[in-house]
Amino acid sequence: MRIITLTSDWGLRDHYLGAVKGTILTLIPDARIIDITHNITPYDIISASFVLKNAFLSFPEGTVHIVGINTEASLQNAHIVALYKKHYFIGTDNGIFSLIFEQSADKIVEIDIHQDSDFFTFPTRDVFVKVAAHIFEKGEIDSLGNVKKSLNEKYFISPVTVNNVIKGNVLYIDSYGNVITNISLDLFKSFTKGKHFSINFRGSNYEIQKISQSYNDVEQGEKLAIFSTTGLLEIALNQGQASSLLGLHPNDNVNVVIEE
Repeated sequence: MRIITLTSDWGLRDHYLGAVKGTILTLIPDARIIDITHNITPYDIISASFVLKNAFLSFPEGTVHIVGINTEASLQNAHIVALYKKHYFIGTDNGIFSLIFEQSADKIVEIDIHQDSDFFTFPTRDVFVKVAAHIFEKGEIDSLGNVKKSLNEKYFISPVTVNNVIKGNVLYIDSYGNVITNISLDLFKSFTKGKHFSINFRGSNYEIQKISQSYNDVEQGEKLAIFSTTGLLEIALNQGQASSLLGLHPNDNVNVVIEE
């Protein structure tokens, strides 16, 4: 199967998505095109990397993932294709791939191919799709340009532990208003070790003192803490918008405090 996923900040109102899909089907008529999301806030590579990182391994090996976010190339941020865990990633080396990959990529190539258009503002259509077609036809990426040894680095904010506190941050808000933090289940377990704890946010205005197994463990509209399928601590409201109702936004503090 020739599977191509698309992740972008284009939205659904304009011609960009249609133009890219049309070009894919022109060059790769039997392609199966899967939209991961096109609702990323413009230029937000943090949110985009979070979504793609938690989606790509659900696809078969050999899938090509095209990333259409902040795509114009520069001397610092080249167009690249990377092979990672037997998946291909095509986009701009603006830090997004360092956020998606947990280990070093198996291979990184700086793309050097001729584009058919004289305009350089739409590389997703004019460059990235041609790279995808090459991968499916040739089964390799070495001839697409020069090998790069490393990616431009960008980092998620990491939680820190100070005395009896895990100091974490809001990483992502999903479409349900659920608040996903950067505190992993492994860190939580190793730190709390079965002790009583409270999860604090918005200063001391709110706290939660247990981990739920499902959203329905609390009454409708009540707040809860749960570890989601991402393996990260999530603050939610049962059938409610936690982000807006609790006033939580990306980068806000969320702390886990051991109660002595």
